[in-house]
Amino acid sequence: MPQRRAITGRSQEPRARFAEELRLLREERQLTFRALAAQVGWDPTLFSKMEKGQSLGGPETVVALDTFYGTGDKLLTLWELAKADPTQFKERYREYMLLEAGAVSMWHYAASNLPGVLQTPEYAAELLEQGGLTGAALEAQVAARMGRRELLLMDGAPQFRTILSETVLRSPLSAPEAWRTQLSHLLEVMKRPNVTIQVLPLASGLHGLSNTDAMFLRGADGRTVVWIETGYSGELAQEATAVEALQLRYDRVRDLALSPDRSREFIKRMLEEAPCEPST
Repeated sequence: MPQRRAITGRSQEPRARFAEELRLLREERQLTFRALAAQVGWDPTLFSKMEKGQSLGGPETVVALDTFYGTGDKLLTLWELAKADPTQFKERYREYMLLEAGAVSMWHYAASNLPGVLQTPEYAAELLEQGGLTGAALEAQVAARMGRRELLLMDGAPQFRTILSETVLRSPLSAPEAWRTQLSHLLEVMKRPNVTIQVLPLASGLHGLSNTDAMFLRGADGRTVVWIETGYSGELAQEATAVEALQLRYDRVRDLALSPDRSREFIKRMLEEAPCEPST
């Protein structure tokens, strides 16, 4: 039986379809982005990025557009499908990797796991195995992650700061010696002039990034974007208002963290207290 053709001829890929519908609705009204922004609110550049597929915007923006165009919840439905599409995570992550490669500074917060650029092969392998990778696919991903570590070691390496929740350091690897190697690696990396590691004690309590890893990337043009990630998905925040809000949260977390010197002593204690392999 021949394959059934799409009735509308429009894209069947969720993100592209959402962007296409936004463009068609605006063009039917013969509106510029500036004119649309004047009617609905928000920055006109946001609507441009949404139509180009560079941003999905937020649900409040999409509801406002549905109300303005009189489309019920059509756009919101398309937005939800685009947001949930698993292929979009890989595409957004590829965009993030390009931005990371050109960053002049990187500020990071780790809620539960070490960032990839600080992981040893053993740490990366155990973490990726927990995500379901095995065999050749696992080996390839570990190798790729180890390649990313060179970003902090090369000539002209970016300035890198990470704030590690104490949870990260209280979640050891299954092999004691592998965990000791990872802690030793952190102490060694901390000697580099471009790397700063701070620890956020659990006693600091709740804060604005409690369940979210965040990486702030500042490019050579001075523009900052933020990669926000959970264990299941990631989102690249590029709009100025969103970046500023996340920056404020990060600054408040940084205020709660131990100084770099005290953080070094904290990690040293963790290494001293870490169990050794049992003698045979």
